[in-house]
Amino acid sequence: MSYKTDYNRVAGLGRAGEGVHHFWVQRVTSIALVPLTILFLIPFGRALGGGYEALVATYSSFGNALTAALFLFVAAWHFAIGMQVVIEDYTEGGTRLVLLILNKLVSFALGAAGVLAIATILFSA
Repeated sequence: MSYKTDYNRVAGLGRAGEGVHHFWVQRVTSIALVPLTILFLIPFGRALGGGYEALVATYSSFGNALTAALFLFVAAWHFAIGMQVVIEDYTEGGTRLVLLILNKLVSFALGAAGVLAIATILFSA
């Protein structure tokens, strides 16, 4: 027999509906990544092995640059959400908070660095 009230049993477990939101955002980003990955890999594969000049020539096209930036943004977002779920499931206490903050920072930094690299190539050509 438990002496906890209903509120104490669920305290700290997030507000209602938050898990459903994560579930759907993960599904939507994974579905969006299917065509974005294909559209990113085709020009990237053509430029691969051609050196810096081939890379600049490929991503100086606005369509290729936009596709690459979208791919990197959505991939970083999907990564952040997936890692958040893993961290929430397998850690607790102060460690959880630190890891969640680091997760957001690293995910944002990776996405921003990729988009900045693509923008630099696009606007330098």
